[in-house]
Amino acid sequence: MTEKKRTFWDFADHFEGDKVVWIIVLMLFFISLVCMFSSTSRLLDEGETRLDIIKSQFGIVLAGLGLIVLCYNIKNIRFYRWCSKWGFLVSLVLLVILDLHKPVGPIKPINLNNAYRILSVAGVQIHVFEVVKVAMVLYLSWAIDAFQKKELKWPEKNIWKKITYLYVPFLLTFILIIPGSNSSALFIGGMMFIVLLLGGGNFKDLMILGAAGILIVALCFGVFKLSDGKYMKRIGTGISRITEKEDYEDIFLKSTKGSLQYQKALDAIRQPYSAKIAIHQGGLFGKGPGQSTQRYVVPDISEDFMFSFILEEYGILGGILVIFLYVSLLARASIIVRNCDKKDNFAKLAVAGLCILITGQAFMHMFVNADIGPMTGQTLPLISHGNSAFLCFCLAFGVILSISRISFRRIQRETMNAEPLMEMTGGVEDELRDLDDFESGNTENFDDYEDYDL
Repeated sequence: MTEKKRTFWDFADHFEGDKVVWIIVLMLFFISLVCMFSSTSRLLDEGETRLDIIKSQFGIVLAGLGLIVLCYNIKNIRFYRWCSKWGFLVSLVLLVILDLHKPVGPIKPINLNNAYRILSVAGVQIHVFEVVKVAMVLYLSWAIDAFQKKELKWPEKNIWKKITYLYVPFLLTFILIIPGSNSSALFIGGMMFIVLLLGGGNFKDLMILGAAGILIVALCFGVFKLSDGKYMKRIGTGISRITEKEDYEDIFLKSTKGSLQYQKALDAIRQPYSAKIAIHQGGLFGKGPGQSTQRYVVPDISEDFMFSFILEEYGILGGILVIFLYVSLLARASIIVRNCDKKDNFAKLAVAGLCILITGQAFMHMFVNADIGPMTGQTLPLISHGNSAFLCFCLAFGVILSISRISFRRIQRETMNAEPLMEMTGGVEDELRDLDDFESGNTENFDDYEDYDL
């Protein structure tokens, strides 16, 4: 017998883990590279060309792919459980340093657009909220699993264990994010609440936790008012975005060109209106790669308004492709969760929480681009420019793929060790063999043809 020729698809068949998630990751990488090449010249330093942008983004993509492969090759779920239990401590340290507004050794908080969201560590900038998103989803997944398995030894009473390991980390994280960004606090708080809900949280406790979150926001608003806007400035920014009743479009049209009133109105409507113009001009098929005009108008088109840029250059069809990728990720999450060990709640919560985080941020980004709701500054996962966000989401995808691989191996192992549903007796095997011979025309082994009505 000749040996079957090996092809690329044979390699793909032996590739473990969820192949659809791998395809989603690679597609998002490709879209990111294409969009970065033609998005905005604001990313260029003096003397650089667009080729330098693609080189830089390609380097980040390679680093992200390396991180995913590294996580993918970790075959022990206990390693992720051990790392995840430190997620809250890491988040707490980073957020406290950020809120102190003072350098701690080589770590320096950076004020950008009148808000502290970034830490510079030995010259490398880290967007703290991006790290906290992933870290807290993994931490809560560990804490819920450890509580349900009774692995938490202190304190003795269950209610205090919940408060110590679940509710206090939730509230502290929420409080510490508010000074830097209201939208990030609400988004990350919402993600943490969903993980607690998926983990089987008590309805009464969750309602108390939600009420505590509302009370914290009210107290922050009180501090903002009592200090005449000196403290909790982001609360004032958030309130102004929600309650703003001025019609800046009307002011822009009626005010004298070049006046202070004209410039203020222009700054207020520039990004959301230009994003909607980009969406409208894209049509069904788009203008084509590199043909965007709104990239010269929207300052953050490569970050906060990436989806509107995709619609302008690649049209509704390009937008549908991006939406399809994120929805497919959510669908694959349900399959991976079902394949996880029934007793391993950590794996289930980690996969579900991370997939909801990625998809939820993607759709929030799209809503803002379509001018649905106030601006939040959330990037489009694995597509928008931003090194910290890109690598953090690569870490999330790496964990998802690793857990899917571990689950796949577990199913294979259980299948191999499973007992057959029915033992074949010798008589049945003989009769089936005779029937095969009869159907194939081989009647030499038959002793009695009458038994078959010949």
